[in-house]
Amino acid sequence: IDVVRDGHQAVGATVKYGLGPEMLPPVTEATATVGEAPLTVAAGTMKEPGFLRLVATAVIDGRTYRGVGTAGFAPERILPTQVNPPDFDAFWDAERKRLAALPLDAKWTPLPDYGTSEVDCSQINLQNVGLTAGTSRLYGILCMPRAAGKYPAVLSVPGAGVRPYRGLTELAGRGLITFQIGIHGIPVIQPQEVYDSLASGGLSGYPTFGLDSRERYYYRRVYVGTLRANDFLTSLPQWDGRNLGVTGGSQGGALSIVTAGLDRRVTRLVAYYPALSDVTGYVNQRAGGWPHMFRAVEGPNVHRDESKINTTQYYDVVNFARRVTASGFYSWGFNDETCPPTSMYAAYNIIAAPKRLVLAYDTGHRTTQEQVDEGNDWLAGELTGRARSSADAR
Repeated sequence: IDVVRDGHQAVGATVKYGLGPEMLPPVTEATATVGEAPLTVAAGTMKEPGFLRLVATAVIDGRTYRGVGTAGFAPERILPTQVNPPDFDAFWDAERKRLAALPLDAKWTPLPDYGTSEVDCSQINLQNVGLTAGTSRLYGILCMPRAAGKYPAVLSVPGAGVRPYRGLTELAGRGLITFQIGIHGIPVIQPQEVYDSLASGGLSGYPTFGLDSRERYYYRRVYVGTLRANDFLTSLPQWDGRNLGVTGGSQGGALSIVTAGLDRRVTRLVAYYPALSDVTGYVNQRAGGWPHMFRAVEGPNVHRDESKINTTQYYDVVNFARRVTASGFYSWGFNDETCPPTSMYAAYNIIAAPKRLVLAYDTGHRTTQEQVDEGNDWLAGELTGRARSSADAR
């Protein structure tokens, strides 16, 4: 543990640290003073596949600074804790049929200010299933190359939160049709204050809405909506009829794997630090995925009851990962405290399709520009057949 201020060792700084399996209460806690050299902590080892994490804090001039270090032990051997229910496929087959009964009813709103000299943009809204009955709408930004021709398509699925979108014009400029969707059934071109109000109001806490029922869970309509978005993309006369990708990070990383697991039309996927993976880890004394609904054993936010645990069997990313057939690019870091690496490896390790994992070891819940460039280059190259070298990408 090193405490450095303005490039110099902060001699005499007091450090508090905790050490143990990621996201669980620390096994070892201590306080020490930094001298001329960094502190060395005896971390021991792990006897099971997983991640050991040290979290250190120091208070200097009244401000608290925090550092995280995580070591993986045989992460390629981590397996899911989540149950794969016998009627999983029947449940989602019924959802596909429910969606197929609804026309697309696509409505276009041109967005000339969103486009470029090479790309046209529009807000698209489509008819989607309702949560339990009736219909809802799905909104997103379509970016289309202006030049006549046939193009691969990419669905961009969002991270958690409530926000507007502007579309993926850069990828569209490389010869791809892109469709960046929201998940909440609301237009995606409203003023920011609209989304801020919803995020702190009616949509606050949405990842656990209806968790006690697989029919009422919030993500039921969301997962089906990704299929609806692909229905739209594959209906476009400009689509090349063969190549369909999906990409996203965090919640979007989860939705990328979910979409590929549900929809055999998907040929390539990119998933950065996927959420909603092996969420039952906490019930089994190890880290579980975002939104950590089972982390609390007691208190006002506890969700540990049988009906809620059973619901997650039908929505957990690991059970979609089992069904992925598309080649995939995956990327994350070991210090992620939002989507713990244990949970992500639980999904990644059971994917039987061709896959590539790019690790940015020291990163938390974020991507470096290099990760994004590599993921985009891989996706565009795979879909168009025009792979770029790493030198070209720079």
